[in-house]
Amino acid sequence: MKVLFTLILSLFFLQSNGQQYSKNWKDINYAGDTTVSHRLDIYLPLSEQSSYPVVMAICGSAWFGNNTKDEAFRIMAKPLLDAGFAVVTVNHRSSRQAIFPAQINDIKAAVRFVRANAEKYQLNPSFIGITGFSSGGHLSALAGTSGAVGKHTVKTAEADLEGNIGSYTKYSSSVDAVVDFFGPTNFLLMDSCAGGSSSHNAADSPESTLIGGPIQNHPDKCALADPITYVDAGDPHFLIIHGDNDPLVPHCQSEVLFIALQKAGVGSRFVTVPGGGHGPGVFEEKYFKMMTDFFLKESADKIARY
Repeated sequence: MKVLFTLILSLFFLQSNGQQYSKNWKDINYAGDTTVSHRLDIYLPLSEQSSYPVVMAICGSAWFGNNTKDEAFRIMAKPLLDAGFAVVTVNHRSSRQAIFPAQINDIKAAVRFVRANAEKYQLNPSFIGITGFSSGGHLSALAGTSGAVGKHTVKTAEADLEGNIGSYTKYSSSVDAVVDFFGPTNFLLMDSCAGGSSSHNAADSPESTLIGGPIQNHPDKCALADPITYVDAGDPHFLIIHGDNDPLVPHCQSEVLFIALQKAGVGSRFVTVPGGGHGPGVFEEKYFKMMTDFFLKESADKIARY
């Protein structure tokens, strides 16, 4: 599965064009340590402004990657920069370095860092959106649904989703809008969903590796890692995009998240890409424009209220 995912990503890296930005800062450590896993990059658009609304981007890697921010930039940054957003690409610890909730702890620490250092990097902290694909979509969705969640218990399992990474723990880690490209949302349903060809229940699957054991043996730990667990009416608005021919993350993963968001009264839109796979058919101008249009509307609404 990991090999297939890498091959899919490589097709898109070959298609990447030169990105346009006015300023950038590379390899900023958001945790105050020296690890590659805790680095982020910041890019500003060519348009002249005193500050820019922010979109943070997380690359998919089946949670196996800890240095994927350059790939997130190559795949997702150009349409966001062209739309006037500052783009922050983020690394996080891999599942082989640390099991869940380390990954969402890192993403939340990065959000806090951006908010605390907004003036230094010409960022507008009144709008921080987040997007990602595959495992990056999972972490983006989880950042959206768990914004006000710290320690959380599901029966026999407990996790501190907020964590204490970095020096800015007094700042909010909430995000203002989410675009989720085909991220897992309910691990235990993945093998039972039509369209999935991978064995997510296997002991060495990406999901099992993430939570530290076979997912079917650890339902409570799965629930802690599922974005769907935390959905409530206070969540930011969502745009979800998923191909109906995805061989790695079944299309129903986005369906169940959308249903939960709708039931909770959260503003959300679900776009099914006919014939779309795990990237192919989805990473196209049409769907990236949906992403930028969504973030433009959400940022305008939020900044107007700020």
